[in-house]
Parts: sequence; C-alpha cells; structure tokens
Amino acid sequence: MLKLFNHYVPSTTIHQLVFDALLLFVAVVVAFVLQVRLDGALVASVVPSAFFFALTMMILNGALGLYRPGDGRDFRQTLTRVGMSIALSVPVAYGIFQVLPWGEFAHEALELNVIALLGFVVAVRGFTMRRTGAGVFVKRIMVIGTGTDAAAVEHALSHSENASLQVVGFLPSGSCDEVRVDPKQIIRFDGSLLAAANHLRVNEIIVAVKERRGGAIPLRELLDCKMAGIKVLDLSSFFERVRGQVRIDSLRASWLIYGEGFRQGWSRAIVKRLFDLVASLALLVLATPVMLLTALLIVLEDGAPVFYRQERVGQGGRLFKVTKFRSMRRDAERDGKPRWASANDDRVTRIGRFIRKVRIDELPQLFNVLKGEMSLVGPRPERPFFVDQLTRDIPFYAVRHCVKPGVTGWAQVRYQYGSSVDDAINKLQYDLYYVKNHTLFLDTVVLFETVRVVLTGDGAH
Repeated sequence: MLKLFNHYVPSTTIHQLVFDALLLFVAVVVAFVLQVRLDGALVASVVPSAFFFALTMMILNGALGLYRPGDGRDFRQTLTRVGMSIALSVPVAYGIFQVLPWGEFAHEALELNVIALLGFVVAVRGFTMRRTGAGVFVKRIMVIGTGTDAAAVEHALSHSENASLQVVGFLPSGSCDEVRVDPKQIIRFDGSLLAAANHLRVNEIIVAVKERRGGAIPLRELLDCKMAGIKVLDLSSFFERVRGQVRIDSLRASWLIYGEGFRQGWSRAIVKRLFDLVASLALLVLATPVMLLTALLIVLEDGAPVFYRQERVGQGGRLFKVTKFRSMRRDAERDGKPRWASANDDRVTRIGRFIRKVRIDELPQLFNVLKGEMSLVGPRPERPFFVDQLTRDIPFYAVRHCVKPGVTGWAQVRYQYGSSVDDAINKLQYDLYYVKNHTLFLDTVVLFETVRVVLTGDGAH
C-alpha cells in the first residue's frame, strides 16, 4: 500500500494505472507519427499534450473504479463498469481535444483513432481486472495470534482491494491463545521470531493480540524484526491501511492522542471551505433542472411539502436544520417517535425510493453547504436523539463531530445503508478514518466514489 496525501492506495493500482497511461501515451504518439508529418516544433507540442491526455484519462477511470479488483465479478457487472468508464471518458476526451493544441493539425479521423485507442485500453483493463492476481509484487505477511483478532485480519486480507498481500501463517502468542483460524496455517517454529520470519521470507508482521501483559507479545523480538527491515503493524494501523477504517475494538485513546492525523488547522479549514463553495455552486447550477423535475414529481405523487427539514447535529455538537427532498410519506412519524431509516423502509414513496437510490434527495443539502453548516464531504449528520444514544453506547462516537457533516462521505460510499446501532459502529470506523486523514485529495476520491456508486449501484447505498 502507498500513502498518498494521508490516504492509502493499493500499490498494484498505481502500477497498473501508470502502465496504462504510458501505453495510451505511446499509442497516441504513434498514431500522430503514422498520420501527420511531424517536425521538431510539432513533436514539442504533441509529446507533452499526449502525456497530459493519457494521464488525465487514466486518473479519471481510476477514480471511477476501473482499477478495483474484480473479486469474482460476473460478466454483466464488468460490462457495466467498462461501459460507464467509456461513456464518461469519451466526452471528457473530446473536451480535452478542444483545449490541447491538437486542433491546429489533427483532423477528425485522427481524433477518432485516439478515442478508439482509449476505448481499447479501458476495455482491456476492465476485463483483466475480473481476475487480479498478486503478481511479482506480493508481500508475505505473518500474523502473531490465532484468536478472533487474527481471524479478523485474515478476513480483511481475503476481501482486500490489494491482491498483493498474502498471509503465510499465524504464530501463536502464548500457550492459552485460542484458535479461530485454519489450524493448517498455524506456524510451528522452535527458533526466534526473526528466524521464523526469515525462513518464511516475511515482509510484514501483524500483531493481532490485544492482551499485552505476561509476555503475550514478544516486544524484544519484534524490535529485532523491525531493525532487520521487516515492517511491524498493530491492529489499528493494519485496519486503517487495508480497510480504510479505524477499528473501535482495537482503538485506544492514547493512539488518538499520540498518533499521526486528526489535525484541524486553519489552513486546511480555509482550503476545504473554498472547495465547498466553488463545487457546491457548480453542482447547484448543473442540478437545477433535475431538482425542478424532482419537486414536480413529489407534488404529483404525494402533494406538498417538497422539502423535508429536520434538526441534525453538526460540527462541535451544534444543531442545525438539514434540508432534503421529501422521500417519505407526510405521516412517516405520526407517533412522534424517531425511527431508524432502512434500505427497504415501507414509509418511502415510489418517487422517494428512486431519488434515494440515486442520491437526488441529498441535493438540497448543497444550500446547507453554502451556509457553512455542512461540507460536501464528511460524516453523515445524525439526529440529536440518535446521537445521544450512540454517544452512550459507542466509544469515541463524539470524535466524528470534530469536522463538518457532509452531503456524502467515506462511510457512505464504503458501507451499506445503516439502520441499527451495529451499522452505526461500522460506519463510525470509516468516519474516524476520514476525520483522521481528511484532505482535499481524499475529498476528491469520495466524490468520484459517490459518482461510481450512483451510476452503477455497486457497493454502498
């Protein structure tokens, strides 16, 4: 995994993206060489513009999820993803054609050839991602522990987007260590921890043991491994890197205080606010026709009001009124008791079900963003009733209120619709990751992920 602007990205994804960008760059240059008589000035113009075009196209498709491992994805899902990537890439490519200096010497046939090359590269990558192997970049991982935490590590790695991580075995941490992993993968080695790691050609060691007293964790031997160049991670750091979440069950207050991240400087706040203002204004202009049509359909099906305003908890625990398109019946809470919303809630209208699926109901929250009550990206704002309940039941829940709530967020695109306390715990783990690592880069990743989820219905809703 590579850390870019505080956010972890699978190294195999970077390698594939760079390879495809170089492939497209070479293909574009060759197309020009075959169809246009080049001189020195033309080469100086074509080469940098072709590189910019190739890199932009691959970054766009990477953000749309083209480079996510297939993990058994069927042909229809693959076809949908490839089709979406091509459908969005072609208009963007034509827009880039108008900006780059190609128009001075490139005829229409050449532009069509470049588009065909782009479609070919996207299609090949999309279908090869159905079966992503570890390749030559595999990292061999040894897990210390055989209990529940070790099993959680194994499950996380088997469902990881990074196919280059491979568990070579589990080393018991003590005579009383429970066994929740495959007994065939338990390591039996009489020598030191370093000797076992060298014997198995281990690159990383994951310490999956919470109990640290009584010699359960061989600290001196772990230090020897680290000095020998073997990376050592605790549970919190492991789940942050592999799953993009900060696990509650392995979290300690000292880790929040002394660890990296959770920085809330004024410069970051200013940059985020400027980004929110520019992006929300642009989105409001583009979404106005959709919002007007949605308002009309809501009135036709269930009458007024069109909007739904409700008190939510924002940054620092301050209360504000969130504005959304009304997706439920007018008598959804006629008894006055707050209820969790669920994915198949019987209170949702027909129009409401559609606008919730494609996130149109969230668009009026852009006005909350303009007022400064919300951000485009952040934790989902919850109702005071549920916040009080969750703060009592879930450790560190209040940490998510260190930043402004968002129209969309890391938890929303990584986890399904939440309708219980258990779901709230899982989503909090993603929210804590966002609070710890939020940057403009991560906000951009979340926005592209939101587009992908809306267009494909893949993943969280």
